[in-house]
Amino acid sequence: MWRGILILFVLAASIVIADARPRQINPIPFSHEPCSVLDGRPCTPSYCSPLEPGPCIPEIDYPTGQNLQLTIESVPSDADRAKYRMPDHDLDTIGDLFAALRSCWSPPSDNARAGMQMSVRFSFNKAGGLIGPPRLTYATAGAPSDIRTSYLNAINASLNACLPLKFTSGLAGALAGRPIAIRYVDNRELPN
Repeated sequence: MWRGILILFVLAASIVIADARPRQINPIPFSHEPCSVLDGRPCTPSYCSPLEPGPCIPEIDYPTGQNLQLTIESVPSDADRAKYRMPDHDLDTIGDLFAALRSCWSPPSDNARAGMQMSVRFSFNKAGGLIGPPRLTYATAGAPSDIRTSYLNAINASLNACLPLKFTSGLAGALAGRPIAIRYVDNRELPN
């Protein structure tokens, strides 16, 4: 019996000594390092354990999440001009879709208001058309109803002018039925 206790004590001491070495935290925690099944650690450092000392490393936050949200400005900045060009190929990525939607926008010429913002929500079908009309979810507070109507008509006309969008089969299957929220911002210099 003493022999068993001694063996357990030696094993416990060796584990404590092995874990006593200082733990190095990867300064680039989301780097994908090569790994092996013999490493004794996961390949992607995004796990937590109550047995591990040190901080938990969070999951990777990808730039495009589950929410398909987009902001479209009437006058894009010089750095964003390339994002407002219609792709010359079938839409294969979310970035291609966003570029196509940005290139479609033409703000109203009459009943326009500087700084006006309006958000709509809609979904596409697999053929690249809308499942239903865009639903208004936000308009700038205090905007008169004729200005809101003018912007909503411009949004509907801009979308209808570009439809149907040509999706690849992969994007069509992934995108069909998923809600897309677009915020339109009229940042033009308009006379008062």
